[in-house]
Amino acid sequence: QSCLLATRLIEAGVKFATVSFGGWDTHTGNFKKCKESLLPELDQGLSGLFTTLDRKGLLASTTVFVIGEFGRTPKINDKAGRDHWPRAMFALLAGGGVRGGQVIGASDDKGQGPASEPITPDQVAASFYHSLGIDFRKEYHTSTGRPVTIVREGAVIPALFG
Repeated sequence: QSCLLATRLIEAGVKFATVSFGGWDTHTGNFKKCKESLLPELDQGLSGLFTTLDRKGLLASTTVFVIGEFGRTPKINDKAGRDHWPRAMFALLAGGGVRGGQVIGASDDKGQGPASEPITPDQVAASFYHSLGIDFRKEYHTSTGRPVTIVREGAVIPALFG
């Protein structure tokens, strides 16, 4: 329902819509929660969102960005759960000029960290803002004149837009 509402909002001209799939903090019962509710809901929601945006001709002009706040431990804890793990995680970018059908970056064979050169949060942010047409290098100013840089160290991930 949230993905359908987001599509309708975008269709009506809203510039940003957020869909939250809460409850991914699976410190206990990770496999059961993922299999029975979390993954089917995410899979069906995203599939419907992509399909609907594409059919309505909105996918090319709409960036879909899926991310969590942390990766999950590669080792299962004693409660059949996975705890917070900042060394490796995923991000999904689609639409908005992003070249689809590819995987960029990889974790090592144990899922503990990057297999080679890491992709940084700043690179992901720079790529997201680029897809939105926002100059991530520009210094913006608040109403009181305070300078704000939205991406400090990042650059666009070239393979996303080739």
